[in-house]
Amino acid sequence: MKMKNATVVSINERAVENLKYIRETMERAGSFTAVPGWGGILMGISALLTALISNRLPSKELWFDSWLGEAILALAIGGWAMQQKAKAFQSTLLYGAGRKFALSLCPAMIAGGILTVVLYKNALFGLMPGVWLLLYGVAVVTGGAFSVKVVPIMGVCFMLLGAVALFSPVAWANWFMAAGFGGLQIVFGAVIARSYGG
Repeated sequence: MKMKNATVVSINERAVENLKYIRETMERAGSFTAVPGWGGILMGISALLTALISNRLPSKELWFDSWLGEAILALAIGGWAMQQKAKAFQSTLLYGAGRKFALSLCPAMIAGGILTVVLYKNALFGLMPGVWLLLYGVAVVTGGAFSVKVVPIMGVCFMLLGAVALFSPVAWANWFMAAGFGGLQIVFGAVIARSYGG
């Protein structure tokens, strides 16, 4: 009877494998804590300023341009704030829950971009706020699956506000933008900043 040679594994190799397994398990189970509370507050303030400015603009095209600029600014603020918070927590956005959070935002944001082009081409500016709020809410809910508990709640609030905006008079559209991207961002940003380390 022939016996197979047993592979000898050093205790160091075994310990490294165990630590790798524990780390991967914790990353899968962990919540993404780099959601920026202070960044959310800054995004909300810039949205309120945009609402005030865009309400006085003479054309819908200029209104659209102002909110497009705000979206770019908010994206920059949010990305910078997430990176700063991740660095403060000695974490990264490229792996684990941070990566899942970022990737889960993309489908709804891409859909929002496509719908925005269609609405713009057909001059349906009055529908944009409802669509933007609704799809941003969907993105936040899906991203919130890999985040702290308050994030999906924020997403649901955006979805509800977007749904109401879609069935409300067009004249109210800009105020829905102020309430959502301004007010909700500030309120939930403050909760996240206070309860989840900035």
